[in-house]
Amino acid sequence: MSATLDALELSRALIRCESITPNDGGALEVLEAELEKIGFDCHPLTFSEDGTADIQNLYARIGGGAPHFCFAGHTDTVPVGDLENWSADPFAAEVKDGVLYGRGAADMKAGIACFAAAASRFLDGRGGAFDGSISFLITGDEEGPAINGTKKLLQWADDRGEKFDACMVGEPTNPNAMGEMIKIGRRGSLNARLEVIGTGGHTAYPHLADNPVHRLVEMLAALTGDKLDDGTDHFQASTLQVSTVDVGNPATNVIPGKASARFNVRFNDLHSAADIEKWVRERLDAIGGNYELEIYISGEAFLTPPGHLSRIISGAVERITGRQPELSTSGGTSDARFIKDYCPVAEFGLVGQTMHKADESIALADIETLTDIYHAVLEDFFPQKG
Repeated sequence: MSATLDALELSRALIRCESITPNDGGALEVLEAELEKIGFDCHPLTFSEDGTADIQNLYARIGGGAPHFCFAGHTDTVPVGDLENWSADPFAAEVKDGVLYGRGAADMKAGIACFAAAASRFLDGRGGAFDGSISFLITGDEEGPAINGTKKLLQWADDRGEKFDACMVGEPTNPNAMGEMIKIGRRGSLNARLEVIGTGGHTAYPHLADNPVHRLVEMLAALTGDKLDDGTDHFQASTLQVSTVDVGNPATNVIPGKASARFNVRFNDLHSAADIEKWVRERLDAIGGNYELEIYISGEAFLTPPGHLSRIISGAVERITGRQPELSTSGGTSDARFIKDYCPVAEFGLVGQTMHKADESIALADIETLTDIYHAVLEDFFPQKG
């Protein structure tokens, strides 16, 4: 077995790959080559579906027994935005004053590099032999529509008999400092487009028209005026937020024929997406009139109750950082929403303050800390016998 992998150098190599969804930019080949050096059996996989871009993914495993610990993540990134807002080349992986800059540094190329380095250190310490299995489940479609990524990768693994006992997703979970937060669940997300259809006319003769704007405003008031719940022990209260209202009417004396709005519901595990849709339609139907509602479900709410996995991660975090992490379900969706159907899953990674922003960056000290934490997690998950 070769020497252990260097988390910083692998982070920089991954950042230099322009892997903006759906393009891979060579990132998975870089990771595959490094994992093969330390004994992983790698399976590069491309998934496709009509109307969507082909997506490259990687599954890698070492060991053939149980327990099986999986690390999941993504090498794709969001676009860089306006380059004028960057002080560093987003794909040069520059290190300045103890900080690594680049698109994907926080979300989540450095996190993947930290786990690879931790796995190599663990394997080196065990002489390459241990009871169990470690795997990487890495996609290039987390920041995109998530159609040809983790969901299909999990199904492929299941079809060939892969069984996971636990999974840790390397998303940047810490708000401000390492060790603050572990995610043990996520809220569900439902997106909706509402179009209210009326009859256009002259504003001076409203009795000859049916103003859809008035009904749209009334419908939105009904949706935002009611509280879905008060939250639970592990989840904050569900919320509905209107993101846009569109009429497209440049005239001041014309009643439009249509008016539309979009809104998003983030809901906890007191509800399913079907329950939320029913709740929405009941309130719209109470207002009445002609309307069309399109629903898009990003994911259901889920919770991995505090237990063996969260205790192992929490213990490792506390030993390395001195902080007792909060077990949280805050934030948006992640690919953990797919993994939870196969095994217990939790998320822990770097500090997320700069993710998706210009000058995305991560402190070199945090890369070292995360590598230490991931190594401690593996040591505790696979205790040595005797």
